[in-house]
Amino acid sequence: MNTLTQDIAIADAQGTRVGWRGWAALVVLMLPVLLVSVDNTVLSFALPVIALDLQPTSTQQLWIIDVYPLVLAGALVTMGTLGDRFGRRRLLLIGATGFAAVSALGAFAPTAELLIAARALMGVFGAMLMPSTLSLLRSIFTDRDQRRLAIAVWAAMFSAGSALGPIVGGVLLEHFAWGSVFLMAVPVLVPLLVLAPFLVPESRDPNPGRIDPLSIVLSMATMAPIVYAIKEVAAHGPSLLVGVLVVAGLVFGWLFVRRQVRSSAPMLDVRLFRRGSFTGALLVNLLSVLALVGFIYFVSQHLQLIVGLSPMDAGLALVPGMAATIVAGLAVVPVAKRVSPRIVVPGALVFSFLGYVLVATSTDPNAVGTLVLAFVSLGIGIGAAETVSNELVLASAPPAKAGAASAVSETAYEVGAVLGTSLLGGLLTALYRANLQIPEGVPAAAGEAARETLAGAMHQAGQLDPALGRSLADAAAHAFDAGVGATSLIGAGLVVVAGVIAATTLGGSRHTPRR
Repeated sequence: MNTLTQDIAIADAQGTRVGWRGWAALVVLMLPVLLVSVDNTVLSFALPVIALDLQPTSTQQLWIIDVYPLVLAGALVTMGTLGDRFGRRRLLLIGATGFAAVSALGAFAPTAELLIAARALMGVFGAMLMPSTLSLLRSIFTDRDQRRLAIAVWAAMFSAGSALGPIVGGVLLEHFAWGSVFLMAVPVLVPLLVLAPFLVPESRDPNPGRIDPLSIVLSMATMAPIVYAIKEVAAHGPSLLVGVLVVAGLVFGWLFVRRQVRSSAPMLDVRLFRRGSFTGALLVNLLSVLALVGFIYFVSQHLQLIVGLSPMDAGLALVPGMAATIVAGLAVVPVAKRVSPRIVVPGALVFSFLGYVLVATSTDPNAVGTLVLAFVSLGIGIGAAETVSNELVLASAPPAKAGAASAVSETAYEVGAVLGTSLLGGLLTALYRANLQIPEGVPAAAGEAARETLAGAMHQAGQLDPALGRSLADAAAHAFDAGVGATSLIGAGLVVVAGVIAATTLGGSRHTPRR
């Protein structure tokens, strides 16, 4: 048994059960989890309103959504490591203060460029929030049975927050301007800033080693160009720039790993990746979030711009799916204690696969019930799979390195969110443009705007003669739905990949209950 495995085994064996104070701390830590996960999807729902107000280009639309997870993904490992060193609660409070302040500024952005800048700064402070919450759970809940339940709540809140984003966005947009989706961060984070110092104990690595500025730079230089390359492929297709970015990211990644292997006190213990349960769980997380965010990205536009629901009604249509995500995440806990994750996770993902297939095979563009049922099925699979995979990530790392391990897990989440909008969203945009047939008689300028986005097409349709405008709107709706069908099949395929990875890598990690 190597040193890493011994540290993990000793930590689990010495675990003690917490009382009410630990569960109260869990409630407080769920506030930033809900906020950050809501923020991942709320803009997808608010995007049609923002597009009509700020008139961004299609590339700017993707940037408004993607720049936050892009910056966040690049900074997560660094912030997780800094939390291990200087204190996870301290970093959480700093991140919460900055996130609330920048969110308030973004609410009043007058241009797309300034909104993108605000979202980038939110990514910096957001990177301080998520690794801190998950790693603090590792230090608070040292008993593995209690930790599994706490992580189930964490994962359920994260998944539910992603689903709650459209609902919150719908309610806010029904009564307020789009800036309200940013202002909601303030009332959510203020209770955290007040209660966390009293309920959440500070924790850090007792032997953090020296700060390694070069490793910090290399970790950022690894993630940023790779994530940016993914976004560029989605927006503009393969290019020389994309190739250069990918090569640069891989080279920096190789240098980062090489430095960690040779260091006596590495920023990230890369030996973790040799554990099949750790690496497999990360990939399942990434693909699950990709499937969830990508689904919400196109369903939110379909419900508002094609079906014609108000933002609030469209959000309420997704309530059953949100509830299914929460219930599945909690219900899987007793099952995961007795059944191997290589069976539980693929079994859960069958539901997500069926959800995507249901959308792909639907023939009625106005069948809201079909989308609701599909989201319920998707939510069951994602909620259960994320609970199991997140617990495996934390259980695979010693408590002293919980911040770094949590940061890697969060990086998978955020890369999945980027891919959800960039890969599936970019593919949908490309298919929409390829399938859109501009009706004869539509002015050239209006036709160009209609090709940019579905929201642009509907806006232009409202400015034209009623008959001609109806023709343009119908053509745009047909093109969008054709793209949704093909994109859903891709989503179903990615869920299958996640199931295969789980079945082949997550075995042998079942926890034996106490006697």
